[in-house]
Amino acid sequence: MMQGQIISLLELTEPFHLLPESVLAEISENLTKTEFFKDTLIYRQDVTEMTGVDIISSGEYETFFFDASENKRAVTKHHKPYCFGGISIILNRVKALKSAVAKKGTVIYTLPRKEFYELCNAYEDFFHYFTSDFGRKMLDEEFSHFVKTPATFEESYFAADQLYSRKIEGIAYKSIVSCEENTPVFEAAKMMSANKVSCVFIKKSGSDEIIGYATGITLRDNVIARCLDSKIAISEVMDNPIVSISSDAYLYEAVLMMFKTKSRYLLVKNREEYVGFLSRNRLLSEQAQSPLVFIQSVKQAENTEELRKKWNQVPDIINQLLGRGVHGEIASQVITTIADTITGKVIEKVIKEIGKPPAKFGFIVTGSEGRKEQTLSTDQDNGIIYEDKANEHREMVREYFLNFAQKVSNDLNTIGFEYCKGDFMASNPKWTHSLSHWKRNYAQWIEESVPENVMKFSTFFDFRFIYGDENIVRELKTFIKEKLVSPNQIFFAHIAKNALQYEPPLTFFKRIKTQTIGKSEVFDIKTAMSPTVDLIRVYALENHLEIENTGERMKKLTEIGIFTQQQYNEMHQSYYYLMALRLRNQANQINIDKKQPDNYVEISQLTKIERVTLIEIFKTIANFQLGIKVKFTGSF
Repeated sequence: MMQGQIISLLELTEPFHLLPESVLAEISENLTKTEFFKDTLIYRQDVTEMTGVDIISSGEYETFFFDASENKRAVTKHHKPYCFGGISIILNRVKALKSAVAKKGTVIYTLPRKEFYELCNAYEDFFHYFTSDFGRKMLDEEFSHFVKTPATFEESYFAADQLYSRKIEGIAYKSIVSCEENTPVFEAAKMMSANKVSCVFIKKSGSDEIIGYATGITLRDNVIARCLDSKIAISEVMDNPIVSISSDAYLYEAVLMMFKTKSRYLLVKNREEYVGFLSRNRLLSEQAQSPLVFIQSVKQAENTEELRKKWNQVPDIINQLLGRGVHGEIASQVITTIADTITGKVIEKVIKEIGKPPAKFGFIVTGSEGRKEQTLSTDQDNGIIYEDKANEHREMVREYFLNFAQKVSNDLNTIGFEYCKGDFMASNPKWTHSLSHWKRNYAQWIEESVPENVMKFSTFFDFRFIYGDENIVRELKTFIKEKLVSPNQIFFAHIAKNALQYEPPLTFFKRIKTQTIGKSEVFDIKTAMSPTVDLIRVYALENHLEIENTGERMKKLTEIGIFTQQQYNEMHQSYYYLMALRLRNQANQINIDKKQPDNYVEISQLTKIERVTLIEIFKTIANFQLGIKVKFTGSF
């Protein structure tokens, strides 16, 4: 069969019909042809390892399950165009899920497993075709009777992605046991015992409003240890704040929220109604195979040296995640959560050493960590906002925070978060200031906008609170939002122009544009991702979104009608494919090349499918830039 005929076959075969033609052309060169001359049992369920997926060109596959008596069950016949084996590779530890016989005269083309994995990583719709197909088949009683689910999520290549895509509503959470605020402590304890729960929630008298909770630890620490009468009202010893999460949220979001809020219990909300609760132990048992459990061990580290060792383990964890098919968005958020946890531990250590701060403050992070998009090649981008004090205390307060910032920065550098080359960090006196000073900074950047300022300070519009008094940071965010309601139009003009200055690395002939470093031809993947980050920021600021993360910004902008669902799918898929490639490249630089990670990807290390996928992605980004150029000339 000629290459053109093979491409035509792929265009007719689901889900290959979802892929760009240039990718299909590349796939066609990786296919191997097999012809069967008699009825041959080519796959035996749960025995034969799939070397790839089979695309039927002519003839027939008969698929079925053997029962205990070797009878054929759930017999299905498949003709051209059909792809066999995707579900087996993705969800059955690469073992054939069903047995298959090829009828005489059948011709198939096999795409090797490695290339199939690459397509699943690059094209979400392609991957989810197989998971959706599996879900539909499992509704059939006979099919589901014969299917064995993997023993652990670790055993399937993409099972981790399924784990991360599980929602809270899909797991069993405990029913809420509650009492009113004036209930005596001993009655609350009896209630916990009778219902066999570790936590009782406390409601406001005569209301369904939950105002706190009590656990066995609460009663031990707040009642028994203090020798209090067990007849006192539970509201006097309860814990709070109450932390809740939507039943529509993902499991990994719940875990990250628990670490961030330091809460051991999450109330589960369905719309406005509380429907149950989750304990940290319950969530972690759901995630038993997950590297997110590693975050808990980071919290137990006792000194800078231990934290440094923990940070050195992160590349291995990210390699595990990416190797099991986890989405680049999640891998990046895991790195950020670990970095946030380490920074929090360092801040607490420094406060213990030099004494409590003389004023309320908020420690903020900017740049990629501010956007929750941390990579393994990371430097410090942070600042400190402290409350305004009377003149006589101003010098003393400033002296404390500058000393504090220097010590935090030094410790972070020792751990592996290098000093920022541009000096955008709290240890630089420019970025440790009072709230009123920070307000003046932003007012100047917005009202007296010049191109140089926009280029230099644009990532300061991605800042995020991670330690201290969040109200101070919230007040600054509110101030910025108000300034952007009726801004100097030149500000948006400059920030949009800045977003358009980077071009995707494509040559005129639609090949990847490279540069030579040493003996290698490379492209800068950070620069390739910059247009998306910068352009999404423009839209986010213009629409007054109080969200820092690029993916979350994309989602919200789609919800409010700025982007179509198709635009969102293309941008989201492109951006996080690049993120996964960037993280995998950095992890390999650390683990295999034993060198400092950077953002340069060697073209020679990429497969042909990866190269054509990148070209398609860069075309998508270029089209996105063209869209904002049109909007830019029309709106500003």
